[in-house]
Amino acid sequence: MLTKRELLRSAALAAMTIATTTPLPANAQTKAEWPDIREAKAIAEEGFIYGLPIVMNYAVMYEFSVDTKNSQFKAPFNQIKNLAYVATYKDTAVVTPNSDTPYSTLWFDLRAEPMVVSVPAVEKARYYTVQLIDGNTFNFGYIGSRATGSDAGDYMVVGPNWQGATPPGIQKVFQSSTQFAFAAIRTQLFNPEDMPNVVKVQAGYKAQPLSAYIKQPATTGVAAIDFPKADAELVKKNFFEYLDFALQFAPAGPEERAIREKLARIGVGAGKAFEFKDLPLTHKIEIGLGMKDGEEKVEKYLASGQKDINGWKIGSLFGDRLFYSGDWLKRAAAAKGGIYATTPRKPSIQ
Repeated sequence: MLTKRELLRSAALAAMTIATTTPLPANAQTKAEWPDIREAKAIAEEGFIYGLPIVMNYAVMYEFSVDTKNSQFKAPFNQIKNLAYVATYKDTAVVTPNSDTPYSTLWFDLRAEPMVVSVPAVEKARYYTVQLIDGNTFNFGYIGSRATGSDAGDYMVVGPNWQGATPPGIQKVFQSSTQFAFAAIRTQLFNPEDMPNVVKVQAGYKAQPLSAYIKQPATTGVAAIDFPKADAELVKKNFFEYLDFALQFAPAGPEERAIREKLARIGVGAGKAFEFKDLPLTHKIEIGLGMKDGEEKVEKYLASGQKDINGWKIGSLFGDRLFYSGDWLKRAAAAKGGIYATTPRKPSIQ
């Protein structure tokens, strides 16, 4: 079982511990193109900060929709799982889930075709929201009482490369920056006796492929993926290997090109195959020290970026791609402090 609050706290320490073991023969990543010691350490530091939310997100996805034997497993991709209870201490996959809004969860696999999310009419007194989060942990859209109203509606969620037409009946299209994305659905619970009413609302949430929605033959299937197992120890020891895997499903945005080019220099990214265990000792130390410094920066930013109000840590660290605009430290601190938190409400949203 993964506890995300502690998931990556000792990632850098683990990397440095492994670095003291007997070095293995160098591979292609260790030849002349490897940056010098200072640059390699700096890339590892920046790469850890950039990749922390992406790796944390992958670990949650693996528990929720890949590892069917995991205690946190909810449902396969593109299927909604309704939870008729509020979060408890046993819900460890996400750092800070709400405890007053029962959740429904939905992980999208958008590689083959878009998905259509349908919501029922919900009484105006009851708050509900469908928060759309991509693999970069950007909040790329909202459906719900404050964002789209309380009427029933159909909404389309598309992948980063989708360029098709919007069919009749779709109220709005939301585009994810990654091929895998997450919908965190919250439904207000007024009191314990209100749970049957919440269950009725949850029963109205639907998800289906676009082909099913327009009553056409299904799009050709996509290749099966061998998802790397994610647990606490593996993530600590192989951080950049998980990042390397996740990035293949996340086309680089304009603000990401510089960091992607830097990561490529240490073997992380498209067409690469990062293997920490195969690095020579000196490179392991460079990577470990960079990760350690990156983690310290995230902790410091998180501590300074929030106000302590009556014992509660209050901050505004969550938003979409434009909100972060390449500020990877802010994004990493947001994930560390409470991955999947909502974007602060804007005055224009009713």
